[in-house]
Amino acid sequence: MTTKRQFTLLLSGDDAVADSLQTVPTRGLPHERFLLGDGVPAAPFVLLGLEGGAVDSNTVLACIQPVHLHATRDHLVLMHTDHIPLTAAESTALLEEAKPLFQDEFKAEILAADPYHWFINPAHFASLATHSVDQAHGRNIDWWLPRDSTEVGKARAWRKLQNEIQMLWHISPINEARQASGLPAINSIWISGIGSISDLQAPNEIREASRIITDHPVLKGIAHHLTISCSSAVNADTLVGGFAWLKDPAAVWPMLQSALLNESLDELKLIDFPNGALRKRTIQKSDVKKGSWAFWRAPTLLSWQELTGSKAA
Repeated sequence: MTTKRQFTLLLSGDDAVADSLQTVPTRGLPHERFLLGDGVPAAPFVLLGLEGGAVDSNTVLACIQPVHLHATRDHLVLMHTDHIPLTAAESTALLEEAKPLFQDEFKAEILAADPYHWFINPAHFASLATHSVDQAHGRNIDWWLPRDSTEVGKARAWRKLQNEIQMLWHISPINEARQASGLPAINSIWISGIGSISDLQAPNEIREASRIITDHPVLKGIAHHLTISCSSAVNADTLVGGFAWLKDPAAVWPMLQSALLNESLDELKLIDFPNGALRKRTIQKSDVKKGSWAFWRAPTLLSWQELTGSKAA
């Protein structure tokens, strides 16, 4: 039996939180659970993706991010770090201010991999159920703050530490300078991704890939751990056997269309999450060309919006 020349493309998904019977949010966005497993142990893989090197498979890590909480009339909204510029110097200075509080609480050193991602052994906070900035941004933080899972009182202790750092940074000269320049203050911290390398439950689509293509640190870290070749750009000559998760997947659709039409690729495996549910589809050459009842008209090509059910920009 001939093996199909296949390329796999993963699309990011949103969670479904409209269910009135749901009392707590699901841990992790659909694509985060697909990549990592239900525990979503993202922190050690984000660290690997940012820095490379090695992380002990049983070392539990948490990712702590300096963030901006926007105050509305009656609640706070988490702003995504992608929308808040933060220099390395500012991040370093804020971390230095908060270090005594971190060290007193965690009894461990904190590692700054870049301005937006700090890592630490979560110690007694290891049991917290958390949500990533990607999942919680733009929303009322009351719904997304860490919750107790197996140990009672840990979420309350985390909020105490978070409040202490918020008060410390409220009077920080770094934030005074930022606000004078018209930038939002870095006024809080966010914890997520708690887990270890050994907690990974990667899907077969990743484990069987010959190469990974991504601009997301967490998938770069998974590829690094699994010793799979990884790059940030899709190359038309090396599609076969590839697995991609990209910030702008629509940009590679013309390339994938061409590969299917010229038969250098047999099929595209598309993984997405309509209404938060996992869906896997196989797209072939016959799916890309749309025939018409008017036989004299040339076939049109399947658009990205038609493929994904998204709206045109």
